[in-house]
Amino acid sequence: MNARYGASHVLFDVDLEVGAEETVALVGRNGAGKTTTLQCVMGMAGIARTGSIKVDGKETIGMPAHGIARLGVGLVPEGRRVFGSLTVEENLLVAAGTGKRLGSDERGSSKENAWPSERVFDVFSLLAEVKGSKGAWLSGGEQQVLSIARALVANPRILLLDEPSEGLAPRVVETLVEQLKMVQGAGLTMLLAEQHAGLVKELASRVHVLERGVIHGDDQIREPLGG
Repeated sequence: MNARYGASHVLFDVDLEVGAEETVALVGRNGAGKTTTLQCVMGMAGIARTGSIKVDGKETIGMPAHGIARLGVGLVPEGRRVFGSLTVEENLLVAAGTGKRLGSDERGSSKENAWPSERVFDVFSLLAEVKGSKGAWLSGGEQQVLSIARALVANPRILLLDEPSEGLAPRVVETLVEQLKMVQGAGLTMLLAEQHAGLVKELASRVHVLERGVIHGDDQIREPLGG
């Protein structure tokens, strides 16, 4: 896969694969191309993509972001980007409505959402305590958890996480790791862009190092879940 912003070539022959129920990490400095890689997988506007990106064997180059979402791909963006004027519960309701629509098209027959809000509040108990609070009133850690929960209630099979530990205190990161392990245990596939070495070591089975838009190496940390 190659990617350009206008005339600027930013990703060069990036080649990676994430297996079912596996968590793969992209590591690298700021500006290395980690966010752009995730945005390319998601089909975000403004990026010219060439080459091939496949989800369950289906080519997604040329497909808009909402079409890729319908294949079961969810994005937890850098910077959280929760709806500040909506409560925690309202943020989840908006995303859950999207998940219901996605359950009956490209993915085949309609199925019940695997991540209803009740399950999300059980896994992320912190959110249950603040579900009536507006997104803008939450702490950074609470907003990050809400961003992940919002992606989950849309019922993805593949979760793209962009710097989930950014700006969080070490104690909050430890809690986030344990919560993401529970998400892993539910069978989700994850592509994780991250600089926090401890989080990567705890969650990822393989690591790709990205530098100036080029992949350098593929190091295995452990066997993937279910592998």
